[in-house]
Amino acid sequence: MVDEGLIQPGTAAYRRACLALVVASLVVFANLYAIHPLLPLLAQHFEVTTLQAGNAFTITSLTLGLSLLLHGPLSDAFGRKGPLLLGVAAAGLLSLAMAFTDSFSVLLALRAALGVALGVLPAVAVAYLGDSMSRAALVGAVGLYIGGNTLGGSGGRLLGGFIADHFGLQAVFITLGVGSLVGLLVVASLLPSPPGFRAQRFSLNGSARGLAAHLRNSRLLPAFLLGGLNFMIFLNLYTFLAFRLSEAPWLLGSGALGLLFLTYLAGTLSASLSGRVPVQRLLRGMASGLLLLCFGTLMLLSDHLLVMLLGLLLNASGFFLTHSLTNTWVNRQAESGKASASSLYSVFYYLGAALGLYYLDIFWRLGQWPYVIVASLAVLSFNLLIVAYLGRLQCRTAGPD
Repeated sequence: MVDEGLIQPGTAAYRRACLALVVASLVVFANLYAIHPLLPLLAQHFEVTTLQAGNAFTITSLTLGLSLLLHGPLSDAFGRKGPLLLGVAAAGLLSLAMAFTDSFSVLLALRAALGVALGVLPAVAVAYLGDSMSRAALVGAVGLYIGGNTLGGSGGRLLGGFIADHFGLQAVFITLGVGSLVGLLVVASLLPSPPGFRAQRFSLNGSARGLAAHLRNSRLLPAFLLGGLNFMIFLNLYTFLAFRLSEAPWLLGSGALGLLFLTYLAGTLSASLSGRVPVQRLLRGMASGLLLLCFGTLMLLSDHLLVMLLGLLLNASGFFLTHSLTNTWVNRQAESGKASASSLYSVFYYLGAALGLYYLDIFWRLGQWPYVIVASLAVLSFNLLIVAYLGRLQCRTAGPD
């Protein structure tokens, strides 16, 4: 990749671009995840089952993932910055609309539309960085962006739980809506246009061929699976842990459950530090993150809250390290259509989040929490095999890491 004209690390343009994407991450992932600790409250408020309440969270991940099939090719054709701003604006307006509905069905519909709006960021962010950053700046910038994801996710959950406990559900959605529109102004003023962007002609057939080419790439498809299966377990362990800890003997409320997501801050640190991993050691770093995630998941078998918190810290550190490095791997291995490749990764990622609720719910109903842990470790073990496969493939082809 020729670095001439691209943003270099340590420059004002680098700081502006990274800060803008971090702010966008805060907005997008706060909107996505703020209701996560509120699921027991939603089940009680709307008089629905645990699985139905979970759908209010899961449906957003589902529509977000599916929307990426269109967002990525459109971004390759029409740009990065404009679609991102439109998505953030729509998210703010949809969250405000949620504040004024008393129908669970309408809430589900708005959350489904929200997923489509939020899908713009994961579709364009890493591709934007690939079009903007020099080789020396890219890994660090991706790590900062993923760090912003963790801050948005943990901050949104913490804020949602606190506001719901003290001011009610309506106040949660009003805060999200107003905060999103303020974030829109910040991103619009800071984000530079990507200097390396070259528009590609948009056509449905061409987009389908591009996506098919990525799926045939033996270095990309396993990475897509890795991202989806990893997120499937990491995210939904929090979901079922929230239901577990809302029951006796813990009886935690929404605010206390929101505090659990402060453990995401360990992921903020590991994602930011991922920029120090040399590109030649991406796979080794991904495997290290997976092992941390396995150990943290085992610790969640404990009945002691402190041990569970330590397990969540390990989980967040390992998951976001692997996630950040896998994003970088996908961007480097995509031969063309980087936004389409990033979008496909995110499709698998968010579909994994949606399907994980139903996968783990089977084991939750069969044997409660211990069965959930066993089912999670089975998937994580398979993920280690995926990384090993990529390592063998790399050795055979002697290509770049």
